[in-house]
Amino acid sequence: MSIVEDHPLYRAALARLVDGLPGCTPGPVAGSVEEFLAYRAPAGGVVLLDLHLPGQQGPAAALAVTEAGHRPLVISAQAERAEVLAVLAAGARGYLTKSAEAPEIAAAIRQIAGGGTYVSPTLAAFLLDSARSRQAGPRLALTPREREVLALLAEGERDVDIARTLTISVRTVRSHLDRIREKTGRRRRSELTRLAIGEGIAVWRRVKV
Repeated sequence: MSIVEDHPLYRAALARLVDGLPGCTPGPVAGSVEEFLAYRAPAGGVVLLDLHLPGQQGPAAALAVTEAGHRPLVISAQAERAEVLAVLAAGARGYLTKSAEAPEIAAAIRQIAGGGTYVSPTLAAFLLDSARSRQAGPRLALTPREREVLALLAEGERDVDIARTLTISVRTVRSHLDRIREKTGRRRRSELTRLAIGEGIAVWRRVKV
């Protein structure tokens, strides 16, 4: 569990919260994305990420952390619709505001560490509005199965996990992904994730605190 936050007091508060979580191994604590990436922390961990940082910030910060193999949980003072959607499209696994209480932050960490995603109830409305607006416009020419595969990919599932969930073979999953790439022109998983969220295909799950 790593922390990227440039405000000393809030950074210290997050560090205390992480230290008190059962089964949580504290990782690097940094004041910028560049400083965090320099630690070369093992991939796969949850990163509590502020957005307004020295150096890389906003969606670019979330994308850099995601592409390094980590799972960003954004905790930001900002909660504007455009910023929330852009950061989630960049690969963040969750989004909370800094008004969130410790129990909700802990719940979000557990959800993301377990392979899920988390968006606070208030911010979830942004995703629903975005999905509705997309449904009103032209839709991607994807089959229902391709949309299921794309939604699971956007949730961070591996090919083998998608196959298990849909009760199909890994080879079939990869065949679907090849067709999705041909239809959309998006090749990388991060690009497909951004597309899925932007099109309202991805399903962002939330747990109760």
